[in-house]
Amino acid sequence: MCGIFALQSEQGVSRESLVNGVRALRHRGPDGSGTWIAPHGRVGLGHARLSIMDPLGGAQPLSSDDDLVHAVVAGEFYDYERLRRQMIELGYRLRSRSDSELLVHLYKERGVDCLAELRGEFTFVLWDERTGVLFAARDRFGVKPLYYARSADTLFLGSECKALFAAGIVARWDGDSVFQELNGVLTADRSLFTGVAQLPPGHYLLSDGERVKVIQYWDLHYPRLNEGLPSRPDEEWVELMRAELREAVELRLRADVPVACYLSGGVDSGAILGMASSLSANPIDAFTIGFDAGPLDESAVAVEMAAHAGARLNTMHVTETDLAQHWEDTIVQCEVPAFNANCAAKYLLSRHVRDAGHKVVLTGEGADEMLGGYAVFRSDLLANDEAVSPAVRRQRLAALREQNRHFGWEGRAPAGPMASVDGVRRKLGFVPEFIEQFAVRAAIIRSLLDPDYRSSFDDRDPYEVLLGGVDVAGGMEGRSALHQSMYLWTKTVLPNRQLTYLGDRVEMAHSVEARTPFLDHKLAEAVARMPVAMKINGMTEKHVLREAARPYLPAAVYGRRKHPFLAPAEAGGALFRLAEERLTDPTFASMPFYDTSAMHALLNRARQSPGDVWLLPVLLLISSTAVLHRRYCL
Repeated sequence: MCGIFALQSEQGVSRESLVNGVRALRHRGPDGSGTWIAPHGRVGLGHARLSIMDPLGGAQPLSSDDDLVHAVVAGEFYDYERLRRQMIELGYRLRSRSDSELLVHLYKERGVDCLAELRGEFTFVLWDERTGVLFAARDRFGVKPLYYARSADTLFLGSECKALFAAGIVARWDGDSVFQELNGVLTADRSLFTGVAQLPPGHYLLSDGERVKVIQYWDLHYPRLNEGLPSRPDEEWVELMRAELREAVELRLRADVPVACYLSGGVDSGAILGMASSLSANPIDAFTIGFDAGPLDESAVAVEMAAHAGARLNTMHVTETDLAQHWEDTIVQCEVPAFNANCAAKYLLSRHVRDAGHKVVLTGEGADEMLGGYAVFRSDLLANDEAVSPAVRRQRLAALREQNRHFGWEGRAPAGPMASVDGVRRKLGFVPEFIEQFAVRAAIIRSLLDPDYRSSFDDRDPYEVLLGGVDVAGGMEGRSALHQSMYLWTKTVLPNRQLTYLGDRVEMAHSVEARTPFLDHKLAEAVARMPVAMKINGMTEKHVLREAARPYLPAAVYGRRKHPFLAPAEAGGALFRLAEERLTDPTFASMPFYDTSAMHALLNRARQSPGDVWLLPVLLLISSTAVLHRRYCL
């Protein structure tokens, strides 16, 4: 997947800064590195390489034949054989078998419109000597990260914030962003650090050295309620789902190194493993996590799924002590706070994959976003279903709460105070369940904030800010409540959380490239157009996927309900003790955001109320900001 870094300055870039930025990304690309600085010195590109396609010939930075276009790429372009044939027919001389090389030639043909031809998970930075413009882009869902900042006259771009810090950007908290994150989640264009922005998913950036423009090139469109959908039998939707997913899996199996699979006990990863096994001449290696016996352990179902697919299963057993020991390293790698140690579990699994000799895995991330898999989405559908009586809605919501009681999900109206969500209700006409859950946690967190810091945001509604970061008019208005909730989640939680601390950062920490078939944009566009009932049928989530994948799944997996990937934590266990240690450390007292006396009171409450499912996530979330504060010297 690699790591990329770039500098642009009209006064000339610093070679030392360029090298330092690339060096900070070595974990993303341990197989080699390269840098290029333009003869005039105004642009520099750097690359840390994880060799997957054409290990011998795919070195970067890349250059066009006439030496006028240069680029660095992180990620993969699928369907590259078709693009390769096109470029050869147009007379371009290809120097390697690498998919990344196609970018410079495709750009010369189509300019920024080349993005319409790219299918995959990627970020890149390209310099066009002819126009004097730097062009950077990020894939449609934000599987791959790209950050940028300006200091004096220099523009910095990199795969991770730590690369920008290594190159000279001063690491400082952005107080506005911290408040937004503690109340829910950041908008897709922000980071937690002053002056450091994210390039949002589905956007590209242009810089002429003086001005930076960020432009959207793609969005996911759900049908409006007054928009007629094609009338098809359910079987045709199922066949479409099966064909699109199978193609997405097949494209992602192409590599010059073996491709493995992450496996849980669910339909998503099971469908990918089943399809991948049917497309592979050799047994596929599958990797899963086993926790101590309890409702969060899925290893027994994973064993059955692997046997059904004829895969070789590797199970890594993880204890809460293991999670606590690697929690801080995981948070530093992710550069964002987290409220569950599932990120540390995924961090350890990725290390296990690397130690087993693998560089590439297929993963089921994105299926819940595309197909309404999370309980919060079923809640939104049920609570806004005008076709049934209020009594039936209450009955179904109660049944949903009961299904999820092991996972700390308390239903649509959690007990206790809640931060105001009136602005969201006014804007959308309803409040998505996941926003309500943010608001419950926010009510606790706000009571822990330093009074002066908290009062500076008295006029701030973080949930209206969240809505302000997405295209409500174009992507949400006139859609069903389910599709509005899914769209908002996909634009915020998916890139900033799921694909960060359960995706790219914990995988690339150990030089593992994860490929996401469910986030193939052609598959996503097809699924978005499907009727709601194909996504959630009654109380059954991901209905169309279950039916499409049925030939590849054992009965136990086909009939299994959504099982969220959460890490276990015992009352007073290793994770609580770790959070307690960080929140009573002198470093925590130096942070400008929190009231230490209020925090100590919450710790006492947590000791006395071990069954309160909302407290440990809050403690972990805040302690992870303390980890970032200390490790990045913020």
